[in-house]
Formats: sequence, C-alpha cells, structure tokens
Amino acid sequence: MKKYSVLTKHINLLENDNACKWSCDKENDGSPKRPMHLPFVIYSITVKKLADDIYKFAKESDEIVPSKYADILNANGIEWNHDSMIQADASGLDAQCILALLIASLRAERFCDGALLGFIKRGAVIRWLKRLQELDEA
Repeated sequence: MKKYSVLTKHINLLENDNACKWSCDKENDGSPKRPMHLPFVIYSITVKKLADDIYKFAKESDEIVPSKYADILNANGIEWNHDSMIQADASGLDAQCILALLIASLRAERFCDGALLGFIKRGAVIRWLKRLQELDEA
C-alpha cells in the first residue's frame, strides 16, 4: 500500500462532490425577538472524511508535527493566507510541505467559515493531493 493512499483516495471523490452547502437563516427577521443566525457552511461527508483522514495521518505520521504547519509553509516561501497557499506551485514541494498546506487549509476554516471551501473550489486541495500521489509513485 502506498504511503499517502489514505489521503489520495479522496481525489476522485472530491472531483465528483459538491463539497458543501451554505446554511442561511431564512426564518428569522433580525428583530430582538427573532435574531438572525449567521450563515455557516455544512460540508459534505466526503470533505468531512478527508479532514478526518488528514488529521489522523498527521497525528500518526513522523513526517509532520501538525502544530508546525505555519513554520513549514514559511520555510518554503509560502505565507499562511489564502492567496499565497492557492498560488503555491505544488509540483516542486515535498510531502511535508503538502501536508502542511492541507493542515493549514483545515485550520483556516477554524478562523473563517468557508475558507476550506475556497481551497476546494479553486482546485488547490486536489492539486495538493495529486502531488502526494506523484510522490507515492516516484
């Protein structure tokens, strides 16, 4: 079995998945008696399973310390922000940096609802997973 197959198995699933839906409060009017709830993302089972597998792999792997993702990105000239991560050329990155990108995309969701969705919709997550697949085949 290939080293990253637990993560790369999600490539085809993500390519054929809607990823999420937004939940918007359409029942309340914003009055003090009926305050509106902020919109939030409900991720698909596919995305939830991928996130679980990323965290599990990082926890069990000796390749990356999950809390060091920002240091790894910085060492590779990538800032921990949406644009820098999206624009990163994955073709020359090692597995540790790709894992850091995946963890950083999950952590971004903790600070900004829908951040992970941005990485998925712009194709970055699939690019990163495909890079891990390349590294597995090398």
